[in-house]
Amino acid sequence: MSEITLAYCPDLPGVVAAGKTGEETAELMRKAIELHLEGLKEDNLPIPEPTTTARCVEISV
Repeated sequence: MSEITLAYCPDLPGVVAAGKTGEETAELMRKAIELHLEGLKEDNLPIPEPTTTARCVEISV
């Protein structure tokens, strides 16, 4: 079974991305956020203020 990396943006409901690597997922997420924000601007809707922060940590087992 191959692994997949997932990402979501809690401040922008529905903005998600999935890729085969972390790098691919991050690039897809950047594009998804950009597209979502462009859509909000085109529809004259407010861009929400960020309310969430996140951090990744690595551990050794």
